[in-house]
Amino acid sequence: MTPYGNIIFFIIIGILLMPTMILGLREKSAKGYNIFISIIVLALIFGNSLNGSISLILFTVFQLILIIAYQKYRLQQNSSFVFVIAVLLSVLPLGLVKILPILGLQHLFGFLGISYITFKSVQMILETRDGLMKDKISTVELAYFLLFFPTVSSGPIDRWRRFYKDMHSVPSSQDYQKLLLSGINYIFIGFLYKFILAYLIYNYALIFLPNHTYNYLTPFQGQIAYMYMYSFYLFFDFAGYSAFAVGVSRMMGIQTPINFNRPFSSRNIKDFWNRWHMSLSFWFRDYVYMRFVFWMTKKKWIQNKYAISYIGFFLLFFLMGIWHGLEWHFVVYGLYHALLIISFDKFERWNKKHKFWPKNKWTHAIGVFITFNTVCFGFYIFSGTLF
Repeated sequence: MTPYGNIIFFIIIGILLMPTMILGLREKSAKGYNIFISIIVLALIFGNSLNGSISLILFTVFQLILIIAYQKYRLQQNSSFVFVIAVLLSVLPLGLVKILPILGLQHLFGFLGISYITFKSVQMILETRDGLMKDKISTVELAYFLLFFPTVSSGPIDRWRRFYKDMHSVPSSQDYQKLLLSGINYIFIGFLYKFILAYLIYNYALIFLPNHTYNYLTPFQGQIAYMYMYSFYLFFDFAGYSAFAVGVSRMMGIQTPINFNRPFSSRNIKDFWNRWHMSLSFWFRDYVYMRFVFWMTKKKWIQNKYAISYIGFFLLFFLMGIWHGLEWHFVVYGLYHALLIISFDKFERWNKKHKFWPKNKWTHAIGVFITFNTVCFGFYIFSGTLF
């Protein structure tokens, strides 16, 4: 069963969550019950494929052993070599999933959501390395975090310490009512985005573009129309899914972070990446870019701090690109955004000196217009239609 794919899924979730809501309104902990229904929902999602079910179980056991073993090791020692090996082992299954099909080979760990579980696992290892995971972690709670069913297939990507706090908090009846109403509101937003707006854009515009353009559009105009329609479809479809995940999470007492915050109103490309797929962009920022910059600064292999920052941007967006896939359009999409954000950073530093671009409502509007169009062209690259 596909998560949030049809009304049957929502009916099942609604029935299963009724005891959760009753416990929440009565100021009782629902953690144990939520873990129980997570197993049920995961069985519904992955149960139709024996290979997928076995892959999920083996992969999860592998990640649990790796995280717990590294945590025990970190309490005694702190070798950089062991840390790197632990991270590489954690991402190895995901790497095989991406690389082996290109080589025409089969892989074992092929199931929905492997990327997002891997992000959580790597995060646990990195934060253990930083000394932020000193307390013993329950294996059951760690598995619950990795396999939290509302977000297991496509995020948003939560952080362990934030998730752990919510998991062990019992809100008052009034606070839970607010969470419940907020969750229901997000679910309705998800229905509007995914099942109405994304559906209409896809079925009444996108499928006719660009190869089968309307009679009154030239091929070039068809490509332009496709670029904008695909951008809106991508947003409403993914933002709708994310709204579902956030809504169901809040009904379970977990305040999963939102993924989108009006990204098409961004005033520049940096602002866009603070609004689009936020949990993913913040993950790469914190665990790839910031660590790379810190490491390069510490080693002093490059003296120019801007050069270090720009190399870090290329690394960050290159990895974000190939995370979607190893096809050329994903690689180019990542490098395109790296160039955009580096170019904007150069412009921003130049403007601080020369005061060419003042801050007012007109420059803000122009900035939104430019950002929107450059972002849409990026999604056009992402779609693979350009290649």
